[in-house]
Amino acid sequence: MRELLASPSATREVLEKFGIHAKKKYGQNFLIDANIVRGIIEAAEITKEDCVLEIGPGIGTMTQLLSRAAGRVVCVEIDRSLEPILEYTLEDCGNVDILWQDILKTDLSRVAEDYNGGRPLKVVANLPYYVTTPILMELLEKKGCFSSVTVMVQKEVADRIKAGPGSRDYGAISLAVAYYAVPEVAMIVPPSCFIPRPGVDSAVLCLKAFEEPPVDADEKFMFALIRASFNQRRKTLANALTHGLACGNQRLTREEVVSALEAMGLSPTIRGEALGLEQFALLSKMLKKV
Repeated sequence: MRELLASPSATREVLEKFGIHAKKKYGQNFLIDANIVRGIIEAAEITKEDCVLEIGPGIGTMTQLLSRAAGRVVCVEIDRSLEPILEYTLEDCGNVDILWQDILKTDLSRVAEDYNGGRPLKVVANLPYYVTTPILMELLEKKGCFSSVTVMVQKEVADRIKAGPGSRDYGAISLAVAYYAVPEVAMIVPPSCFIPRPGVDSAVLCLKAFEEPPVDADEKFMFALIRASFNQRRKTLANALTHGLACGNQRLTREEVVSALEAMGLSPTIRGEALGLEQFALLSKMLKKV
């Protein structure tokens, strides 16, 4: 039985054996705390009934324990130089498949179809900080592919995702995630749990996907409003939407926005950061032109 990697000594031994160094361009930081790895798997509620998609298995630290907990594990890894090390560390893991490709270029619907009969997957990942938001949005927008997404992210990203209207951290990502899933922070992970140590705390974020969105709105138009609102967040909403909306050929006048806000009982000088998801959904309905 291959030794588990989730310890400093075992990780260093394998890295030295294969001459592997963490690559900054892929945002690689290797977990070395078994309790954290087990905590992630527990937070994801993985059972033998589940097929798990792991993004960026690295040297296989979490993959080893996912293999024991899940029925099947499909890993997507962009760094092909890790192939010999994963062959070694996952030698005993017969229920693991590895796809050597970029997760942002992966046909996620096809993965669900090929490896889980089209049923929703559960995602577990230690995401590279530099590409966290694009990966999260790619996952969440693939409705029906995933029942949950449990990821290690930079703590400040988790703070932004969990933030509510009026707070400093609140932004477009807060609203985007709230449209697709319920976010919860399962634990905070200090830099000492990684090799090499990152410069900031991390957080394990659990996203349970909605079967149906919590608001009724034209998704494309609503998110165009949200982006315009936060691209110029110090401007009033009326000014931001008048000058910053980018959605096909639709343009808005300041009078149209002010009229809609007043009909909602909101001040014409309100900023986008004060509106919640339901308010943006209602505003988008009022402003959408056929």
